[in-house]
Order: sequence, then C-alpha cells, then structure tokens
Amino acid sequence: MGALYLKEIRSFLSSIIGYVFMLIFVITCWLFLWVINDDYNLLNGGVADLLPYYNLAPLILLILIPAITMRSFADERKTGTIELLYTRPISDFSILLAKYLAGVTLVVIALLPTLTFYVSMHFLGDPVGVMDDGAAITSFLGLILLGASFVAIGIFASTITSNQIVAFIVAMFLCWFAFSGLSLLGSYATIAGFDSVIRYASLDYHYESIKKGVLILSDLVYFFSVIVFFLFASHNVLNAIRK
Repeated sequence: MGALYLKEIRSFLSSIIGYVFMLIFVITCWLFLWVINDDYNLLNGGVADLLPYYNLAPLILLILIPAITMRSFADERKTGTIELLYTRPISDFSILLAKYLAGVTLVVIALLPTLTFYVSMHFLGDPVGVMDDGAAITSFLGLILLGASFVAIGIFASTITSNQIVAFIVAMFLCWFAFSGLSLLGSYATIAGFDSVIRYASLDYHYESIKKGVLILSDLVYFFSVIVFFLFASHNVLNAIRK
C-alpha cells in the first residue's frame, strides 16, 4: 500500500497534471482575493479575516479535484493495468486507500501556499494581530475536510467508468450536488419537514459551521461519514469489476 501511495504521488508530481492543479488553484485564488476588484477581494472587505477565501476555495476545488481524480481508476480500466493491480499481494481496499490518500495529499500540498494569505491578513490588520487566528485555522481545517470529501467523491466517479471525461463530469456534478445542490433543494421549502434534513445532509451546511470558527464533533463525524460512504461505494464497484 505504501509503495502504491508513493507511486501515485510520484505520478502526480512527475507529470504536469499535479503542478497545473496547484498553480491554477493558487493563482486563481490570488487573482480573485488580491487583484480583481470584486466581492471576494480581501482588501475591499475592511475586515481582517479570510472569509472570502473560504467562500471562494470550494468553488475552485469542486472543479479541479475531479480533474485530478478522474484518471485514478478510469485510466487503469481503460489501459488494462487494473488487472495487474489485482494480481499484486494487496487488497482492493488498500489499493483504493492508497489512491485516495495520494489525492488528499496533493490537495493539502496545493492548499499550503495559501497560508501566505493568512500571514498577510494577520499583519495587515490594524492593530497587527487583530485577526481571529483561531477561526482562520479552524476554517483551514474545514477546507481540508471538504477537499478530502471531494476526493472521495471523485474516486468513486472514476471507478464506475473507463472514460476519464465521463468520470470528470460525473465527479464535478456529484461534488456540486453534495455541496450546493442539496442546500438549494432544501431552501425551496417544498418537501414539508424534510427541507431541514436535506440542508443538513449537504456539505455546505457543515462547512459553514466550521467556517465560523466552531469545531463541532457532529460536523467532523459528518465529513468522515461522507468520505467512508463514497470509499465503501468505490470498494463495492472494484469488487464487482474483479468478479
């Protein structure tokens, strides 16, 4: 499993895909947060916080993460190398977990340069340090959990097809639906008392809670439950392919 994990990391970092993912994410965030004069611009808010960043980042990640996960199993199925993986002395779950952890690692590596935004806002505050550091760090953890959930969804989409483009489209839709779609569906107030249940099931609902700087056990359990659910679904698909 460790060897496969390192192989996946090397495949990301030895090709242009991993660097393009990181550069697009960092540059897009930088442009919207510091250069373009819009609602996301940190300097226009007049408040020393990173809320615009934590509002913007999920919208970028739900497009970019499917782009890096689409090849994880779809490419293996298309080229036939998945059969070679099945012959190795490693379980299906270990194969799945190695690819998942590699994807999460790449997301974390891409997020790390954005800590410079936190340092900048910390020293731009008047007085210096007026920024709520605890809320900023908690929100960063929430963003990692959200990215990890998107990776699990993307891995699942990649297991159900051998076409990378189809995997990308399915993953992007599922990420959007889990993050924003359920919230929108619940906001219509057309399903009697189930509207609040639908909103509670969305990633956005729990991410919003963490963004406020409040780390609640129920939110952590929810994110880990989403990750486990999609990994379990992916494992079942891999078992079906093996048979």
